[in-house]
Parts: sequence; C-alpha cells; structure tokens
Amino acid sequence: MRGVFVTGTDTGVGKSVVGAAICAALAARGERVAAFKPVVTGLAEPEGDFPPDHELLAAAAGGGQTPAEVAPYRYDPPLSPHLAAELGGETIEPARLLAAARALGAGADALIAEGVGGLLVPITPGYLVRDLARDLSLPVVVAARTGLGTINHSLLTVEAARAVGLEVAGVVMTPWPAEPARIERSNRATVERLAGVPVSGLGRVELGTLAAGAAELPLSDWL
Repeated sequence: MRGVFVTGTDTGVGKSVVGAAICAALAARGERVAAFKPVVTGLAEPEGDFPPDHELLAAAAGGGQTPAEVAPYRYDPPLSPHLAAELGGETIEPARLLAAARALGAGADALIAEGVGGLLVPITPGYLVRDLARDLSLPVVVAARTGLGTINHSLLTVEAARAVGLEVAGVVMTPWPAEPARIERSNRATVERLAGVPVSGLGRVELGTLAAGAAELPLSDWL
C-alpha cells in the first residue's frame, strides 16, 4: 500500500492533528485518501479544540468515510486499548484491523494510518501498535513535541521503529512556533542529525487550515 503510519512519542503530542493535516493536504491536491485508526479511546472525555480522532480524520480525508469506518474499535474510557477493551468486555482482533486497513487502502490512492499513543502501546496484551505498523508495511512518521525532553523521546521512538525493520520517513515537531526559541531550533536540528531523518515543523492549525498547515511537510518524499 501507498501511505504512511503516523505515530507519536507519547500520548497527546499532536499525532492526530499531523495525520489529519496529511489527509487534508493530499485530498486538497485531488488524491483519494483513506484514513485509519485501529482504536479510539477516551470518547467520554470533554471535547477539546478538535473533535475525537476518528471524526477529525474522517472529515480531513474529504468526507468519503464515516468515523466508524476510520476506527473499528471505539471506547469511552481514556485508557490503553487493551485495558479499554477488557473493561468493555471485548477482544480486539488484529486480523480485523488488518483487513479493515487493507480494504481502505485498496480503494484509495493513499492510506494514512494513525496509531494509538506510542509504538509500544499494546492494542492487545500480545500485539503492539508497532506490530500493526509492521504488518501494514508503511513508512513511519513520528509526531513529537518541540520542547525539553523531545530529543530523548524522539530518538527512542525512531530506535523502536528501526528495531523491527520499519522505515522512519520523518519526524514532525508540533505545534511549531512562528518564532521558535533557541531550544526549539536546537532540538529540531539535533534530532535530525542523530536520527538521520528529516525533521519538519507543523504550526498551530484549525479544522479549516489543516491542508494549508501541511504545506511545508515533505509529503511527496514520504509517499
């Protein structure tokens, strides 16, 4: 399949916004985009600046998917997928996830898959987000914070991906400020040098500016 797998250095680092921006930018240039997220948790939490991840991705991809098609499994508690499923009396089936993702990818020009938390988050007790990325054979784009701590978190995520043979296409630091401070500029350059991958910045975006915000991302290189 053609596409990317968006992961994050942690939860809440902006990977859903990065994934949505990629979807919106590709859709704006006329590509048929399919969005996929294996599991959404935390639906009972108050809504923030953006709608829940599966709704955001469905809208950004151009409206051709329902939120339920984007995310096969959905849970209210803000928990790791394996625990949310356990408390909900369900068993997440990796085979169902793979079949859903591949079906979406087969009908689109690009599949933009987004993980849950970081690469080592368990979807089931024996199946990690990293396993899903590997089974889909998609290059990985890492969403990362801009400030203190991001060097270690970014490099650990890149190493975790490469340890199982995944290709890391790039890192996106977000929200990238219009006037970055010295630490932010240094973090970006240091991660790029030590990881050996291009590091981009995605500024603050809203629902209506996702595609424009992604204008500086090297989408053609990733895909």
